[in-house]
Amino acid sequence: MSEEIKQTETTEAPKAAPVAPKADSSDVEQNKVMAIVGYIVPILFFVPMLAEKKSPFGMYHAKQQLNLLLAGIAVNVVGTIIPILGWFIILPLGSIALIVLMIMGVINASKGELKQLPVIGGIQIIK
Repeated sequence: MSEEIKQTETTEAPKAAPVAPKADSSDVEQNKVMAIVGYIVPILFFVPMLAEKKSPFGMYHAKQQLNLLLAGIAVNVVGTIIPILGWFIILPLGSIALIVLMIMGVINASKGELKQLPVIGGIQIIK
């Protein structure tokens, strides 16, 4: 029985923390400012899309910014329509969550990483 335990312990490899993929360094340097501005003012998500259509870094962060903008619209609409619960719980907590996501997006863009935002990052509206 002790041999079985030793075998299962030795066969499991330790899991390393996932590393976010990085974009091409020249692409990052050229489009970093556009990516950061789009997170700070989400309505400007289209600026990286129009400025650098061929930039994978710019397009990736523009798509994440569109998700952030749509999540902000959803939080505000739902929080406004639902009385009391929406006004005192959904709007404040949703706004705080959106600010946290915005900060995470700015950090990812400034590091040059192509990392999805939690919860909303996996949604693809534009392919």
